Amino acid sequence: MAVFNGIAEQYDQWYTSPMGSFADRVETELAFRLFEPKKGMKALDVGCGTGNYSIKLAKLGCRVTGADISDKMLVIARDKAKKEGVAVEFVDMDAYHLDFEDESFDGVICMTAIEFIKRPNEALEEFFRVVRKGGRVLVGTITRDSAWGAMYMSEEYRQDSVFKHATLRTLDELKGIRSEGFVRGGECLFIPPCAKEEDIGMEKENELSKTERGGFACALWIK
Repeated sequence: MAVFNGIAEQYDQWYTSPMGSFADRVETELAFRLFEPKKGMKALDVGCGTGNYSIKLAKLGCRVTGADISDKMLVIARDKAKKEGVAVEFVDMDAYHLDFEDESFDGVICMTAIEFIKRPNEALEEFFRVVRKGGRVLVGTITRDSAWGAMYMSEEYRQDSVFKHATLRTLDELKGIRSEGFVRGGECLFIPPCAKEEDIGMEKENELSKTERGGFACALWIK
């Protein structure tokens, strides 16, 4: 979405905060536990933004293409990849029209982008078209039924943020986008956004996982 051009420069600042760094850690651990990236894997990162997951996958030895429709996000992503010394091909492309041959990739990943895709069923079909038989499709989202979802969907927060364009889902709703091929899912980020800095860590995360809904969820499909 072009709206992301307006926040491209500030987008990565979130990851430098204690909460942002922790969220990125647990979300990545969940995503990669399901996606199982391997050296040589040909991966497509749809809605790649500033290249956070594209670069992580490349560092693991994957051959990565990152796709996004925000040209400013892509400029930052290319610069970050260059500084990190990894090869990632970043392309200006939307989720409904992926300009690749059928079965071009071993896996497709789409992290915190499905919230802004208005026709998710159509996008998932396109993900499945470009992934090989037996390949993986992983979608990650901020959850609607969590403290994080409540914050992002609050009128006060939505008013001046890109989340006024977002649709959040529960893990079950995410799975329901496409029942065929669904294998498993998971949640993380049980620590709420209002947590004190001293409570941000795995001890509290594990404790709250017994009683709270995760603020982030991933669903995995296999073609």
